Amino acid sequence: MTTETNTAFEGFKDAFKNIQNLEVPEAAREFVKKSANTAKDRAAEVFAGSERVTAAVENAVTESVTEAGKISRNIQQAIYEDAEAFFAGIDKLASAKSISEAVEIQSSLLRARGEVFVSRAKATADYVGKLAANGAKSAQDNFAKVYTKTA
Repeated sequence: MTTETNTAFEGFKDAFKNIQNLEVPEAAREFVKKSANTAKDRAAEVFAGSERVTAAVENAVTESVTEAGKISRNIQQAIYEDAEAFFAGIDKLASAKSISEAVEIQSSLLRARGEVFVSRAKATADYVGKLAANGAKSAQDNFAKVYTKTA
């Protein structure tokens, strides 16, 4: 049985010996080289694209954090100014010598606070409009940086 088994595998053995010496055609080698170079180029393009995406996200996040900081500081400033105005108003009211003078001071304070409120509302609307326009422009610029190739 061992002789039969050896004889059965002799054909495979010869085939494997011949495969080792088989010459690969030039066209096949060129195809593999070209495919490898194309894959290498595509990998470089994907890497470059991922770098652009990362930079765009980084830029957008940085701008968002900066704007959030500005908004927070503005809110803190407004709260501080309101507290100062409130205590200044109490001080003025405490100096009133009559009820009519107190009503006049209170009316003046309310009018001043109303003007501040309107001014802040206008500034907020302008700021939000500018922020939206800048955000849209930034998004458009970042999109253009990421997608430099046309379809």
